[in-house]
Amino acid sequence: MTKTTSTAVFPKSIWAETAPSRTPTQPLKGAVDADTVIVGGGLSGLSAALHLARRGQKVVLLEAMAVGWGASGRNNGQVIPTLTSAEPDAIVKRYGDAGERFVRLIGNSASVLFDLVREEGMAAEAEQAGWFQPAHSPGRVRLSRMRVEAWNRFGFPARLLDRDESRALLGSDFWYGGMFNPTGGHVNPLALARGFAAAAEKHGAIIHEGSPATGWQRGAAGWVVTTAAGSVKAKNLLLCTNAYTGEIIPGLASRLARTIVPVLAWQVATAPLSDNLRGMILPGRQAVSDTRGDLRFFRYDARNRLITGGNVIGPHDVGRRVAQKAAQSLADAFPELGVPQMTHTWSGYIGMTWDRFPRVHNLGPDGWAWIGCNGRGVALGVSLGREMARAVSGDAISTLALPVSEPHPLPFHSIARRIAPTYLAWLRRKDKIEMKA
Repeated sequence: MTKTTSTAVFPKSIWAETAPSRTPTQPLKGAVDADTVIVGGGLSGLSAALHLARRGQKVVLLEAMAVGWGASGRNNGQVIPTLTSAEPDAIVKRYGDAGERFVRLIGNSASVLFDLVREEGMAAEAEQAGWFQPAHSPGRVRLSRMRVEAWNRFGFPARLLDRDESRALLGSDFWYGGMFNPTGGHVNPLALARGFAAAAEKHGAIIHEGSPATGWQRGAAGWVVTTAAGSVKAKNLLLCTNAYTGEIIPGLASRLARTIVPVLAWQVATAPLSDNLRGMILPGRQAVSDTRGDLRFFRYDARNRLITGGNVIGPHDVGRRVAQKAAQSLADAFPELGVPQMTHTWSGYIGMTWDRFPRVHNLGPDGWAWIGCNGRGVALGVSLGREMARAVSGDAISTLALPVSEPHPLPFHSIARRIAPTYLAWLRRKDKIEMKA
């Protein structure tokens, strides 16, 4: 059964079916004051609210729909302490000292998340079993080795698994080895978002759901954010809307919204596996996402379902085709599984940047935003929420892992949105070429 709030209907995902319920809060009415106003009730905004409330700030968070309604409650739930393709050395080259601090934030991000879950007692089905990125071709093993060496130089415990070690971890010889990071893992993402909300509220943060921001401005006394029925005046503003920045209130932050391309990411869930299959396939319950551009990824949930997903080209009957493709991908890697039955299929937007680098922006005095998760927003979002909370709490900018840049809207953004799904065809071709290498 899909849980609803008075303002939002959640997709029929396995997360909406299994996450602990949450009583929705009331929409904002009237004018209120705060130290910090946060726009967006996903993981970044909720993490910032929690950290600010723990520092004693008066925090008001405005969520247009419901806590975890967007990408934060719809994703695969993998907790990954790397980016998709922005490598550590490239980040440092682009951003200098701030880039080095950002690399260390990324490398620590999974541990930060799991530590907060434990500290606050969140019922998020959290399993810090590690994250594995298996190489889909011999050539990609070389990439895995380079990535391991890069993260090791920054002091993080990534290591290269050979093909035999990969086979033992996965229960399959479909891959060639790869990079393993023991700090990663997986969560029920909607349960995590609701856990962060409850923890933030416990420490004094105020959350108003069903309260889309209709505008904001900077005045002499600070920031004022308006909604249909009220306003919040605060010294500090954090914009944490990511892939949904231009989706609910079009034009609200159009310059930021046009720096990313929202792309639908699809997730599917199998029926629970038998104990026998559970012991054969991924026996250590790690999170897995491989090196393909047309990514293959999977992990178990708490009920021993494999949670996977994918994308297809073309708008026709997408959900059914994604489920069919994902089921066949699992069957290819795990013949003993057969072609599994898929019980749930759902989707949500992720925010993609052209170069796969996230963007951090200073909106003005005491105003911050970040955008462009590129499919790695769970661990990164929690850590960047913490870092933006530090920024508006007076921590020195020279200590913050915030690689600041100016927004650069994509030219022909509307066209980029329409053609983005065809990028998958190029990724598939590239994957096939590498398989032959």
